[in-house]
Amino acid sequence: MISLDPTKPKTKWLNRTVLGVGLTSLFSDWAHETATSVLPAFLAVIGAGPAWLGAIEGIADGLSSFSKLWAGHYTDRLQKRKPLVLAGYAITALATASFAFAAQAYDVLFGRVLAWLGRGVRSPSKKALLAADVPPGAYGRAFGFERLMDTVGAVAGPLTALWLMKVTDHSYRKVFLYTLLPGLLAVAIFAILVRERPIAAKEKKSFLTGLRALPIPFRKLLLGVGVFGAGDFSHTLLILYATKMLTPTHGLAKAASIAVGLYTLHNIFYAGSAYLSGWLSDYLPQRKYVLAAGYALAGVTALLLCTATQSFWLLAVIFIIGGLYMGTEEALEDSLAAEFVPKEQHGMAFGTMAAVNALGDFLSSVVVGALWSAFNVAIAFGASAVLFFAGAILILRLHEPAPVK
Repeated sequence: MISLDPTKPKTKWLNRTVLGVGLTSLFSDWAHETATSVLPAFLAVIGAGPAWLGAIEGIADGLSSFSKLWAGHYTDRLQKRKPLVLAGYAITALATASFAFAAQAYDVLFGRVLAWLGRGVRSPSKKALLAADVPPGAYGRAFGFERLMDTVGAVAGPLTALWLMKVTDHSYRKVFLYTLLPGLLAVAIFAILVRERPIAAKEKKSFLTGLRALPIPFRKLLLGVGVFGAGDFSHTLLILYATKMLTPTHGLAKAASIAVGLYTLHNIFYAGSAYLSGWLSDYLPQRKYVLAAGYALAGVTALLLCTATQSFWLLAVIFIIGGLYMGTEEALEDSLAAEFVPKEQHGMAFGTMAAVNALGDFLSSVVVGALWSAFNVAIAFGASAVLFFAGAILILRLHEPAPVK
């Protein structure tokens, strides 16, 4: 039985940097989710169909992943990372608002790619700045708080989009322009609150040299994250799953509405678990137990999905557990990465992990969707369950650094 570690002192972790990073994530994701909520309908209005939406999201996500990898390498060579983060947030805010002036799908593609490049460039540096201003014994709470705030923004965005569509008489362009407000507010908050901890100039290394210099324990962590990620399908598939399961009983329109409501419930538990799992990991002898438990919960979620249930209550349980494991996964992967890697390599570590996660997200969603279409839900989500439990076992086999006293 695992017990809380009473030797770990209470550390002051909620400082101005943690608060600033959290609020920045909240407002930036608020802006992003507001735009994303109405983007599919806007594309239809300007004559672009689902294929364009898929192409826009796929190209943007792919370029964002590569930019995170490059930015992680580049930021470790900088004495000051904050300007790079500010530039990334500003580019994302302006590019997202540029949808208001789009006349055709190419314009949206350009704006989305630019916004996601800004997102990719800022991500490793932001996490490195957060880790630099927090005691190692509080990494879990700090990264969990950032994920909590980010998810609050993700919940607020769609609700704001619905309200704005009503008060602007369904003007998509006005909704996109509104995103400038929370987007630029995110930039201002980061500039004012987040502290820069200057670091000594480091020897310039090639990308491959920097990659090879990452500690072996971190590479083993990446293996576990990668195996888990190969089964970690996009949770928009949960909406499709619930809609299909409930349609025979409720009809398509009502089933779709119920599915969206369940996804909102999923996001609420996602937000709460991100902080609570991070908090718990700070008081356990080793963080890996919490991450492994999150991965195991994902396995339980996948096994429940294999039942092809039409029960509303079992679907609610599936969405709740899905939210719980997602919050745990995101908070603890970053916390362990920060603990396994020296601070002067944090940028490279966060960038590499982001790239591994992005590759896993792409592969898993494609494979699960293909297996579902070719066979059935049991085979599709059964394959995910195997990878989830394998990832949990790999995490349990990690050797963590001694806990900070």
